[in-house]
Amino acid sequence: MPYVPIEWLREHVDVPVGTTAAELAADLVKVGLEEERIVPPAVTGPLVVGRVLTREAKEQKNGKIINYCRVDVGQYNDAPGTGKEPSELPSRGIVCGAHNFEAGDHVVVSLPGAVLPGDFAIAARKTYGHISDGMICSERELGLGDDHSGIIVLERWLAAHGRDGEPVPAPGSDAIGLLGLGEEVLEINITPDRGYCFSMRGVAREYSHATGAAFTDPADATNPERFPQGIAPAGADGFPVHFAEDTAPIHGRSGVDRYVARVVRGIDPSAASPKWMQDRLIAAGMRPISLAVDVTNYVMLDLGQPLHAFDLNKLAAPIVVRRARPGETLTFLDEVTRNLDGEDLLITDSPSGEGSRPLVLAGVFGGAETEIDAETTDVLIEAAHFDPVSIARSARRHKLPTESSKRNERGVDTELAPVAAQRAVDLLVQYGGGTADAVATDVNRTVAPQPITIRADAAQRLTGVAYGTARVTELLRAIGCTVESDGTAVDGVELLAVTPPTWRPDLVGAAHFAEEVARLDGYDNIASIVPVAPAGTGLTFRQRARRDVVRALADSGLTQVLSYPFIGDVHDRLELPADDPRRAAVRLANPLADDAPLLRTSVLDSLLEVARRNVSRGLEDVAVFEVGSVTHPAGTVPAPIPGVDHRPSDAEIAALNAGIPAQPTHVGVVLAGDRERAGVLGTGRPWDWADAIALVRTVAGALGVDVEVGAPQAPYAPWHPGRTAEVRLPAVRQGRELVPGALIAHAGELHPRIARNIGLPPRACAIELDLEPLLAAAADAGVLQVRPVSTFPAAKEDVALVVDESVTAAAVEQVVREAAGDLADEVRLFDVFRGPQLGEGRKSLAFSLRLRAADRTLTAEETAAVRKRVVKRAAKRLGAQLRA
Repeated sequence: MPYVPIEWLREHVDVPVGTTAAELAADLVKVGLEEERIVPPAVTGPLVVGRVLTREAKEQKNGKIINYCRVDVGQYNDAPGTGKEPSELPSRGIVCGAHNFEAGDHVVVSLPGAVLPGDFAIAARKTYGHISDGMICSERELGLGDDHSGIIVLERWLAAHGRDGEPVPAPGSDAIGLLGLGEEVLEINITPDRGYCFSMRGVAREYSHATGAAFTDPADATNPERFPQGIAPAGADGFPVHFAEDTAPIHGRSGVDRYVARVVRGIDPSAASPKWMQDRLIAAGMRPISLAVDVTNYVMLDLGQPLHAFDLNKLAAPIVVRRARPGETLTFLDEVTRNLDGEDLLITDSPSGEGSRPLVLAGVFGGAETEIDAETTDVLIEAAHFDPVSIARSARRHKLPTESSKRNERGVDTELAPVAAQRAVDLLVQYGGGTADAVATDVNRTVAPQPITIRADAAQRLTGVAYGTARVTELLRAIGCTVESDGTAVDGVELLAVTPPTWRPDLVGAAHFAEEVARLDGYDNIASIVPVAPAGTGLTFRQRARRDVVRALADSGLTQVLSYPFIGDVHDRLELPADDPRRAAVRLANPLADDAPLLRTSVLDSLLEVARRNVSRGLEDVAVFEVGSVTHPAGTVPAPIPGVDHRPSDAEIAALNAGIPAQPTHVGVVLAGDRERAGVLGTGRPWDWADAIALVRTVAGALGVDVEVGAPQAPYAPWHPGRTAEVRLPAVRQGRELVPGALIAHAGELHPRIARNIGLPPRACAIELDLEPLLAAAADAGVLQVRPVSTFPAAKEDVALVVDESVTAAAVEQVVREAAGDLADEVRLFDVFRGPQLGEGRKSLAFSLRLRAADRTLTAEETAAVRKRVVKRAAKRLGAQLRA
């Protein structure tokens, strides 16, 4: 994120003296530039100038030589008799391990109470037999650079930073201001469409919009104070630059449309960057390196135009901008050699004119072959306008998010390149003693922004604020737009032709201009109005039904959870057969975790892990459920991804839809441990397979759908083969044939071995329920019909039917309900009996019937008729016999 030093900002816009970083943040947030943080000064507390009075070298037992120094720090000197090794001369005693100074040198001293970068607090302490009452500092300890070979000797340091004529302040003087370490810096958050704010120029402009302060454009080439010589004209005598033909065809966009090259000769390679420039670079989070490099970085931060400096003597004309070729590599400034991609845009050179030698990954990162070094005297400055998409892809492809790429990929002002190059040339001439070539190279193929016609009330239609045409025109002109009206109108509303400025490539439509009007006029001027919901709308049937399912399970004592739908080897641990369709899972191209690259095909794939984690952490009684999507790739037809240069056709959209796997909604449930804990009121009861089946019935009942429960035809992992039920929708009669209903769930006890594999307690139960058939059946049934409560008494009948062992209780119950018809108020199985008197392979199922009519009291004859129908239909359908 960009850093905003207030002193630097004040150079371009009238910021009141004494403005704090917090006040600056409050002003900038009005125009959408949010505060990220306020960076405190690099050094706090007493940091002062000291003069070394004595330096006494002492060799230690470990062979190390340290210096015990008496340092004059003015009013901070120790008074004699304070117990800190008093001296005849007012001073402080300090132990120092550096040896690059002598008595009489002026140094920088951090006194007890100071805090240096890295939260390094200074305190007096005894070391090497002396009390060190402070610390003599090096550049690295103060965050001024990487030099830690010796301490800062101010006489030499000022001369090295172009301040050799500046007197050294007296001992005890504040060194924070001398070194430029005392300013708060605001760090702001920039949205992707506001790339122009990655510069002091852009932030100053926004501060002007927020406060009305006078703004001076630092890129105004007509300003004689900033550009006394103007902008050098472009001509044929400039350094030759060519655009190769292959810069255009990638994605239908040209890789480069402007390239400015300027040459400065005879620079003093030992010339240091001025102190003010180094201070600003450090405040902006960059490290000073050398004059040529510092100048390019400074101009980039100031104006927003990325620059690159080449050692001219290492170049072979001409420069050619082209795409990378197969097999090409480039060694970068970080000494890493990377393989290049065919879409990478390169800056190359070659005597043959074909651009055979890659030098720079354009707009992203420089190469090592033409880098500036300690012997560079002639420099070529590059300022170019590259395609933002091309730069963004290269930066991400090579994982190089540089300061240059951040600006190039967000869009740079197309008119800024010659101005920024001239500014860099002027600084090199001024501080490096160089001579600039009189002619510049400017290959310019940019296209000026075109007028966009908008309604004058475009902002009002989106915000509800009646700005008026005059106010809209005023605000758009404030951001640099040209606004004209030809007097035409649509529906009585005036049309405006608005041409955005070159530094705002994000303004491409009416909505963008409306946003600018709302932003500059003030978001707080937009009233907060709660919209009125139109009558007749609300939750869809599917939304209501899904909420009913969640509510029913929660009311049953279960806890809803949400798990990640990404899985790994869980199908192996669930022991799914190799040909099980659930093993056909979609593999992610870029998984979040290497051990979970697949999308789940059942909710239990991820829900069982949730239950296991809870059990492993001491929660032995678990009853959790999840309602979520699963992914079934069967029938998916892979489709090519259409380009972004046009809207997909109907055929392409249909192909994309065919390539999306089915994602039905499932309900998963895991039950383990006790449902009712043992206590003083009685013994506990664990969750069992019957509870799992009952929960499926609960879900179906919440949707008003009848279901049939039966035994599975074959073992079905991960459930126990003898304690599992499959639940279906009611059978449908087609002609004379009774067709089974759609399978909606498996419910029951997990196989003991699989429960052990997962890490769940024995007898754990699970449910996997496909909600789609239930929702479809509920939708077909329409509104749930509730029977009125009868005020007439109920009649009771018990009937015991003897059937084969293969006949399920559910099948018998269904026949009983059919025979009883509307009179069946309740049918309940209350006894199962097996014995030799019934015969081998036979069992007795006893049902209690509660019969009730809505309009009368049932007679004995009516209840007997029901009993007779039950026995007759059960005998015909199931071969049942009435138990004597």
